[in-house]
Amino acid sequence: MNDIQRAVALLRQGELVALPTETVYGLGADALNPAAVAKIFAAKGRPSDHPLIVHLSDAERLLDWARDVPREAIALARAFWPGPLTLILRKEEGVPDLVTGGQDTVGLRVPNHPVALELLRAFGGGVAAPSANRFGRISPTTAEHVRQELGDRVPLILEGGACQVGLESTILDLSRDVPVILRPGAIGVDEIARVIGRRPRLRDEMEQAVGRGAVPRVSGSLAAHYAPRTPLELLPLDGIVPRLRDGDVVLARSAAPAGLGAGVLWVVAQTDPAAYGHDLYARLRELDESPSRRILVEEPPVTPEWAAVADRLGRAAVGSGEDDET
Repeated sequence: MNDIQRAVALLRQGELVALPTETVYGLGADALNPAAVAKIFAAKGRPSDHPLIVHLSDAERLLDWARDVPREAIALARAFWPGPLTLILRKEEGVPDLVTGGQDTVGLRVPNHPVALELLRAFGGGVAAPSANRFGRISPTTAEHVRQELGDRVPLILEGGACQVGLESTILDLSRDVPVILRPGAIGVDEIARVIGRRPRLRDEMEQAVGRGAVPRVSGSLAAHYAPRTPLELLPLDGIVPRLRDGDVVLARSAAPAGLGAGVLWVVAQTDPAAYGHDLYARLRELDESPSRRILVEEPPVTPEWAAVADRLGRAAVGSGEDDET
């Protein structure tokens, strides 16, 4: 029995399987089995009202999970699936409440990774799969990260190499009249607008216009998320040097200034937003495991290309330094 066959057997038995995707590694369970889905929440220490994303083998499966599907969703699925785009749609009646956090919507996507697709096709159903890490912590982009995070909490970890994208999928809400990006990712506003013929709004814009609760709850939307245990601060470049002290590590897109003290580690990051995002979680893990007392990160540019990176770093800063009791 090969690993895919083992994974299918475990999913059908109601067990968990960690699987690679192009974004991050996911912790998967049979999305139609509430008892199996409950094991995801237990393994991660994840709040049970925090919805999950269901991964499908192809776009044709979308109608098995969603109702009242707008034409825009079909167009986007054809354009970007397999790929890092999650669509929030009205759920079909049979979708368990535990998957959706008790909401009337469900998040769906088709991952663009050969191992994930092979597993999904062999399994023949939807796999609910948040990131395969303890809740609120740095997302895993290699199988080794999953082992470090969850250990024996997951019976099988499928190896798929380092994730190609490295940041979670864009989440687009199409369950209301106005399309809204609820989580930025590799697929941006302009790319979506080119397909559907109108520009989606951003979560903050929608909540300011209509009020909180106007959009569904989705994965990765809490203020504190993606966080290292080491305190992390986001600062403009000219605000970093005056605050430096021994034991600090700096993640910046610029070279270290002259005269930097020996007790400070200065790490130069990629200047391309996609490359920076690809490396971000692995880099944060390395810095978190170093002897550093504090991580100072240069703020990313305020441009659409950097939106996903800025979102993850902002949430990491809020959640960093907190004890992990899971």
